Amino acid sequence: MHATVPGESDGDEALMLAYGSGDARAFEHLYARHKGPTYRYFLRHTSDRGAAEELHQDLWLRVVRSRARYRADARFATWLYTLARHRLVDHWRRNGGDRFESVDEHDGDSADAGDGFVANETLDPLRCAMNAETGARLLDALAGVPAAQRDAFLLHVEAGLTLAEIAGLAGAPVETIKTRLRYAYRRLRAALEDLR
Repeated sequence: MHATVPGESDGDEALMLAYGSGDARAFEHLYARHKGPTYRYFLRHTSDRGAAEELHQDLWLRVVRSRARYRADARFATWLYTLARHRLVDHWRRNGGDRFESVDEHDGDSADAGDGFVANETLDPLRCAMNAETGARLLDALAGVPAAQRDAFLLHVEAGLTLAEIAGLAGAPVETIKTRLRYAYRRLRAALEDLR
């Protein structure tokens, strides 16, 4: 019987476990799959390419250093963005930047934050980013979204994490994450309103 070689079609957890066992190609597949979203996560939080590159490099060095200790207790993306978020918090502490403090507005309509709120949005902000001008406007608008809301948005849209995964990572109830996402979408929609 031949041992299987991890490849592009394998799940992230299997790839990370294979990398932990010494398969460098498994890491190449993981990195290729996640390098863009993790870099954008840092860039959209810092708005500074130099800082984003430094954070991104440090994140992947931490992945490399953790390879032998990695356990597939959760989805790889959840584990990866937990490392990324911790690195970002350390960066902010050192540099006096943003915080993930909740600045959610409470305007009395939180009851409408149902499970399908993202699917019910009439204008998905990321779908608006079809050209460079619109993309630049979206990034400018995203920079104006409070850190906790921006983080929930990026973890949901860029990382593909579920509401429960984001809640666990942020240490907040799922309803709070829903509210943060709703307000982030609302702010982004308002900033892109004239594109309809």
